[in-house]
Amino acid sequence: MLNRLRQMLIKEFLQVFRDKRALWVLVGPPIIQMLIFGYAATFQIRHVPTAVLDLDHSQESRELISRFTASPYFDVRAQLTNRKQIREMIDRGQATVALQIHPGFAARLRKGQTAPVQVILDGSNSNTALIALGYVNQIANGFARDYQRDAMLRSSPFLAARLPAVELEQRPWFNPDLESRWFFVPGVIGSLTLVMVTVLTAFAVVREREIGTLEQIMVTPIRPREFILGKTLPFFLIGLADAGMIGLVGTLWFQVPFRGSLAVLALGMVLFLLCMLGIGLFISTVSTTQQQAMVTAFFFIMPAITFSGFGFPIASMPAFVQWLTYLDPLRYLLVVLRGVYLKDIGLDVLWPQMAAMAVLGTALLTVSVLRFRKSLD
Repeated sequence: MLNRLRQMLIKEFLQVFRDKRALWVLVGPPIIQMLIFGYAATFQIRHVPTAVLDLDHSQESRELISRFTASPYFDVRAQLTNRKQIREMIDRGQATVALQIHPGFAARLRKGQTAPVQVILDGSNSNTALIALGYVNQIANGFARDYQRDAMLRSSPFLAARLPAVELEQRPWFNPDLESRWFFVPGVIGSLTLVMVTVLTAFAVVREREIGTLEQIMVTPIRPREFILGKTLPFFLIGLADAGMIGLVGTLWFQVPFRGSLAVLALGMVLFLLCMLGIGLFISTVSTTQQQAMVTAFFFIMPAITFSGFGFPIASMPAFVQWLTYLDPLRYLLVVLRGVYLKDIGLDVLWPQMAAMAVLGTALLTVSVLRFRKSLD
């Protein structure tokens, strides 16, 4: 058995490494995609196109506008003269945020009254609009707080000195600067590994069936279980190598800290790869051509990434969707990756995720192997 299995492994690795195009696919795209996601994927927004309509023309309104001009989050591109220009700029995509300061803004402030400022947002991109609105609130609240303090100092310096205040001291753990990249890069490692292993495993078997060599192999003394192991083990090893390579790029290039145990991370990757091998093998049993395998693979890949919590919080999903996420192995791997990379947590905390991937991997491999053996018979 070992001799036949060794020959099968040699055949698979020779087929991979003699094809320079296939070798490039295993190395080039993962690194390129890691670099793209590492730079592009972020929750932060900067230089939001902004237009300002100042109908008050006072010192106070100019002070408020100057705070938006000095902020790195907003790029004030135009000082408008009438309200119609706001609609034109938003319709043409020249502005995402528009501020309208009404007449009497300064007079209301000097009287101690509330002075409203209208914020008009392009809601077609709700995520950007919500984040930009949060930044607007921070700047407006800071302006109001400073204006009240200055007014109090002018009118009653003694009372202002005794006025109590609450100062919020932020102390984020594990990610002191709240870098979005530290959140996304471990997720990219899991997502790219999922895509690579699932597609490669499904394609390897389907390609044998499509070109007619599957029947030739099965008339040899090799047994079905040896054939299955010989087709999946190379991609298991390739998946480990790809995950390590992508992880090195994330750690060395993007300076994402690795604080945990390499053994815990390796165990999580092994269990996750078993799940992906089971899925890839299952796809190969329902596909007769590589085109069908591609469509079927993406039918699984896109929901798996969406339900994993990679880019969207699971807690904000509907209840029935949250239950579906428990069937997604990537959900558990992302907890392991981020926990090991950023928090230095071990199996005493991560054992539920490891157990879930072990159960899913065993179930997926069992169903896929039984179905694949039946298709071979």
